[in-house]
Amino acid sequence: MEFRPVARAAGAFQETVSASEILALCHRGFGQDAVVLSAIELDGGLYNNTYRIEFPDRDAVILRVAPEPGRQFRIERRLMRGEQTSLPFFAPIAAMMPRTLFADWTHDLIGRDYVFQTILDGVPAARAIHDYPRPAWAALYRQLGAVTKTVHSVRGERFGPVTGPGYDHWSEAVIRCLEDTAADLEDAGLDASDMRAVATVAAEQTEALDAIEEPRLLHGDLWTPNLMLAPKAPEPLITGVLDHDRAWWGDPAADWSVFVASGKSAAKPFWDTYGTLPCSADANWRALIYRARHLGAIRLERHRLGRDDRIADTYHRMREVLDLLTT
Repeated sequence: MEFRPVARAAGAFQETVSASEILALCHRGFGQDAVVLSAIELDGGLYNNTYRIEFPDRDAVILRVAPEPGRQFRIERRLMRGEQTSLPFFAPIAAMMPRTLFADWTHDLIGRDYVFQTILDGVPAARAIHDYPRPAWAALYRQLGAVTKTVHSVRGERFGPVTGPGYDHWSEAVIRCLEDTAADLEDAGLDASDMRAVATVAAEQTEALDAIEEPRLLHGDLWTPNLMLAPKAPEPLITGVLDHDRAWWGDPAADWSVFVASGKSAAKPFWDTYGTLPCSADANWRALIYRARHLGAIRLERHRLGRDDRIADTYHRMREVLDLLTT
């Protein structure tokens, strides 16, 4: 078997799966007689390890392997299981998503969750978009707005992560997430006093959060890094949507795609198809709470990836949020 892992620095968060382990996982998923020609690790992801597996007598597949449980933060715990649990709720865009072939949470072959999936047609949008002139990017943002709107149209019963715990009130889910993020930051040796302060403000003003009474499906990570595009199309054309492992039930305005689109002037066409967000004092206040939640997650990710030079920026941006929340 040809085995090509991604070369990483010592101490990197992602830990390479060995060739023998990959072979054992393939035998469990496809039978002891399965012959594996190659296992090529893909370098696009930042959390799971992802491999393209080639066989002589069947279609190639994707193998994704989660980090060991002890390496997972509270706000990222069991993400792969969350992805599988939430998959049926993404039925409106199922044709754009990979199919699960086999999943294993037993940890008896490897101490990590893993899943085999079909390979989506297309090319990664984060790279392919640069083959188009900037004005053509508007087509991508319009499609992304429509996909996001479709996801947000799905209704749930309780707030919080799709895998639970579920909450009857939106404020409970938000405050728990803020507190868990703060605890994760502190465990990582980072100052989380600003995140604690945001959680306190949220707990003192739950009425504005609890004005959101109907849980809607949130993808959690929907933007260009998790999209596939048709190759050589005359303009960007979305063909695939990936990595919904951070799916939540909550306020659509709290979703990652809305946060990113709100901060990018070039993404204005997103709103042509998505529509407008509620505009009121309460909605503006909630948006600040959501911004703080995302900034905390960004800080944690930059720490996990060793991008320490970019951590300070999150403190500056969080101070701006706190100033607005407390004036």
